Formats: sequence, structure tokens, C-alpha cells
Amino acid sequence: MRRVVVTGLGAVTPIGNNMNEYWNGLVNGVNGIAPITRFDTTEFKSKLAAEVKNFDPSAVLDKGTVRKTDLYTQYALVAADEAMQDSGLAGNIAEDELGVYYGTGVGGIETTLENHEGILAGGPKKVSPQFVPKMIINIAAGQIAIRFNAHGNAMCMSTACATGTTAIGEAYRAIKDGYLTAAICGGSESSVNPLCVAGFINCMALSQATDPNEASLPFDSRRAGFVLGEGAATLILEEYEHAVARGAKIYAEICGYGATCDAHHVTAPDPEATFTAKAIEKALAGVEYSTDSLYINAHGTGTALNDATETKAFKLAFGEEGAKNVKISSTKSMTGHMLGAAGAAEAIACVKALETGILPPTINLTSPDPALDLDYVPCKAQNVQVDTAISTSLGFGGHNACIAFRRVK
Repeated sequence: MRRVVVTGLGAVTPIGNNMNEYWNGLVNGVNGIAPITRFDTTEFKSKLAAEVKNFDPSAVLDKGTVRKTDLYTQYALVAADEAMQDSGLAGNIAEDELGVYYGTGVGGIETTLENHEGILAGGPKKVSPQFVPKMIINIAAGQIAIRFNAHGNAMCMSTACATGTTAIGEAYRAIKDGYLTAAICGGSESSVNPLCVAGFINCMALSQATDPNEASLPFDSRRAGFVLGEGAATLILEEYEHAVARGAKIYAEICGYGATCDAHHVTAPDPEATFTAKAIEKALAGVEYSTDSLYINAHGTGTALNDATETKAFKLAFGEEGAKNVKISSTKSMTGHMLGAAGAAEAIACVKALETGILPPTINLTSPDPALDLDYVPCKAQNVQVDTAISTSLGFGGHNACIAFRRVK
């Protein structure tokens, strides 16, 4: 069985538009949530989001590419470019051995809305010839493959809020099983617009808080919905021997992946948490670990049901006492919910926690829910060197996914 390691990282997030800014933001508890600037929220019950700020793709992308791509694809390309530069992989791998596993929850919805307005105002001639190749959900994966001459498998994953995790996990399997030598994987999203915000409000999912420090409250007794975020995150996965042979920096080893489906409800997780726990158990099957040296980056949306379900899943997977030994945090308290990009951004948090010995916090966790009695690393980062880290993701449709990482010693 081939080993798979992480050799490159890239990020565009609400708390920083590159890896250094993103990680420093997590460590220092920076809150990326603020009033929405993209549209007038006067008639909206939810008025906050975690927007990407001061994003300028021109440092990476030429004008033609910017003109022909949706914002979600631009985020993906910029994050992928940073990860590839970080890895040093370009020019050091056969083109047919490099693949792309990259996903999104809703794809180019900004482009869809723009062209819908065009056809309503001026008829079919007002629909751009770039409409279809800008909005389809596979195009970020396709654009990344074109940019880096990745002639291996190029796949788009879409498992709602579990998308980023699913993409990493499926890329891991492809490399482990010998189908690829390396893969560019992750997720991207740009959906802070009136239609998406209204949709999430009307399905009772979004926080209606007006104070950014009281909005995204994972595991807190005051939690009342998630905050919409956006951005992209990219990891370069590579077969271990190939990485060692070329002298690559190795951040961590990906050592397991589990995926299940609740098959229970279109939006709500199964409160029994049976199959969320199964995904965790599958990811850690065959992995030697101790709960005393385990970090979990939880899905942790700050909704009443999600946080209770995840806590129950952790207890099912590790036992009541074992779960109390584990360090857990939700970085959505800072980034909001980046939807299809969330799992990849949170996987990066796991990798960096293993590398640095710093566990990012769950900020603003000042009123703990007595029913949620685990260690959620409240308010401030902790200096704790762990040997294993997992990231859990739960998506609409019942999708559960979990990936496991360990330090390479």
C-alpha cells in the first residue's frame, strides 16, 4: 500500500488571501465575519457574512482568464497556484501522473445570476457566450488541470458542505491505489449573493445576529445558525516515495479517509450520529493513535443540531471518556461556513496544527452548552503537539466525510 503525503498548501479565505495570512488569522483568533458588502441587506433577516476581502486575482491570473471565469473559479486558481508553488511539483512529475480532485457546492452561481438578469432585461442575446463554461460546477477542476497540464484524472466533487473533504479523500485513494502519483485537491465557493442568502435564511439555517462576535458560535449555548463564508483551499497530495526522491517538504501524511451517508433527511444530520461516527471510525481504521494526542477540526457549524450530533458522534467513535481527552475546535467560528471550500480549509488547519504544535481555537465560546461537554479549545489557541488530526464534514443530503492526518516522524 502506497503512502500519501501533503507537500503543498494554498488558501483564499475570509481571514487571509494566502497561507500565511490564513494560518496567522486562525492562530490569533481573527474573526472574518462582518456586515455584508455585496448587496443591500435591508430586507434580509441575516446581515452578516464572512466575505473574502481585498481579493485581487491579477497577481496570478491574466485579464482574459479573469474575464472568462466566475469568482469561485478565480478563488480556486489562486489557491491552487499558491499550493503548486509551495510544493515545487511543477516540472517534477509526469503530466499523466498528476490529477485534479476539486469541488464546489453551488459552482458559478454569480455568473448564473448575472446572465439571468441579462435575459430578463434584454432577451437571449444578452446571455454571454461564456455563461456555460463559467458557471458549471466542474470548471474550476478543469481550469486547474489546464493551468498545470494535469493530464491524469480531473474530477469535480460535490457533496454539499462535505465537498472539500470528499475531494481530498478521493484523491488520497487514487494515489494510494496507484492511479496517480500526485493530485491538486480542494474546494472553492463564492455564494454571498441575495439569492443564496435568502435561501439559507428561509430554510432556517443562518444566524440572524448583528454582532460579528455573537454570530458564528459553535458549541456555545447561544448558537443559532451558521454564517455564510466563501473562498478556496488547496492541498497537494503526493505519493511518499516520489516526494522524498525529489526532496519535497512534507507537511504531514494523510493516513485515512471515511465516507458515509445518513440517508436520513435532506438538510438535517441524523441526531443518532451513527453514520457520522462510522465515517470517523473508517478514517482511523488501522491508524495507531491515542486520544491524548488527537486533534479534531470539527464541522462545527454553530447550528443546534449539528454541534449536538457531532459531539455525540465523537463519543460514539472514541467512547465517553476517550472523547474527553481529545482536543476539538471549529474554525468556522472565524471563517464562517465556506460551504464547498470548508472541508479543504479545515484540512489545512489540521495539517498546520500537526506541523506547528498550535491548535486553533473556537473563538467566542464564552457560554458553553452544558450538554456539549468536550474540550473545544475555547477562545484562544493552545500550544499542544499532537500526533494525529482529523477533519470531519457533514453535508446536506446526509453526506459524512472524515480525513485523518499524522505527523511524519
